[in-house]
Amino acid sequence: MPLDIIIGAQWGDEGKGRMVDVLAANASIVARFNGGDNAGHTVTVGDDIFKLHLIPSGVIHAHTIGVMGNGMVINPVKLIEEMEQLRAAGVEINPDRLKISYAAHMITPAHHALDIAQEMVRGAERIGTTGRGIGPAYTDKVDRGGLRMEEILTPNDFVERLGDHLENTNRRLVEIYGADQLDVSGILQAYVEYGRILAPYITDVSALLTDALKRGERVVAEGAQGTLLDLDHGTYPYVTSSSPTAPGALLGLGLGLGYEGEIIGVTKSFQTRVGEGPFPTELAGEVADQLRGTGEQPWDEFGTTTRRPRRVGWLDTVLLRYAVRVNGFTAMALTKLDILTGIDPLRIAVAYRVADRTYENLPSGPKDLAPFEPVFDDLEGWEVDVSSIRTWSDLPGAAKQYIQSVEKYCGVKIRWVSVGPERNQIIKIE
Repeated sequence: MPLDIIIGAQWGDEGKGRMVDVLAANASIVARFNGGDNAGHTVTVGDDIFKLHLIPSGVIHAHTIGVMGNGMVINPVKLIEEMEQLRAAGVEINPDRLKISYAAHMITPAHHALDIAQEMVRGAERIGTTGRGIGPAYTDKVDRGGLRMEEILTPNDFVERLGDHLENTNRRLVEIYGADQLDVSGILQAYVEYGRILAPYITDVSALLTDALKRGERVVAEGAQGTLLDLDHGTYPYVTSSSPTAPGALLGLGLGLGYEGEIIGVTKSFQTRVGEGPFPTELAGEVADQLRGTGEQPWDEFGTTTRRPRRVGWLDTVLLRYAVRVNGFTAMALTKLDILTGIDPLRIAVAYRVADRTYENLPSGPKDLAPFEPVFDDLEGWEVDVSSIRTWSDLPGAAKQYIQSVEKYCGVKIRWVSVGPERNQIIKIE
């Protein structure tokens, strides 16, 4: 009963999509368990670049079934757009290949409007959300007033519930935030049609996955965002609204404990984050520009969803060790090794210092990192282009030393190293 769980070990954007793509080659089901269209997973297959925000990236493989779990919040507009984009690219999407949990929650234009209004009111204290309505949708879920995907199966009741939701939000938008009202009748008409389109895809995902695992099929659980954005375990309050850590996979898919398989942490060979919040190893200047890229290439460090330039810095193994602990990683994947080519020296943060004390592990979680100064291990760089290398033995010595140092500091075996965006640009380390 193999259940492999793919988790971002940083602030998201680690390259989870390409690792899901690798593992999906030997899986029958790929299941997304958290978040909404604030996430962005990119898979490159030859000349085709797939940018997915909701549908599990493993669905690019024709033999897989994609599952959207109860832990997700789903914008029907974006989902239908993504389904059409995949079909246009030659990927078959139908109710046999894509399953949506009846218990997943729905994002509406009301959530979107609230997200934008709330960020504006926060001013300098803004969180840096994507403005996609994710937080307000999860707030409604926790407040027990959310709209679940199953509600579209009873259209008359759905229209009444959605209408009440929109009218209540309009009052809040006007009275609290001074924002414009939403067009209730227009939204109701559109969402009835979305419901008609999506109704055939809705099912009991928990039962489907449990039965598949009992039959011995391999399931890959695909996380969105990353460990340091976890609502409980991340750099609060600069976090997402769900649980993108490994235990969240079981909650977000309706699975129990006891399944065999790997918990795979994905980390870049350097550090990035989008939005506000502390970043001890953040860089500016020439090295930062090289790590980020210009934005001309799809794999440059600009948000898949927002196109915002990402903040960049040296790899932080204090935070990486923390991610190992809260997830229980059994293996690691290191992405974007090729981007480090030509940088010398290469630095890895191995501890933090504040006043006269040094910490190898966070003293009280990652909430407040501002006081800490990173302590670095400086390593030799390399000039050899590694993008065409496919075996460990062919890597330059300095690149091997870098990988082994990351392994040593995080305490988990690195089993995969990516050296470019293409599906085949990956080194598997036995």
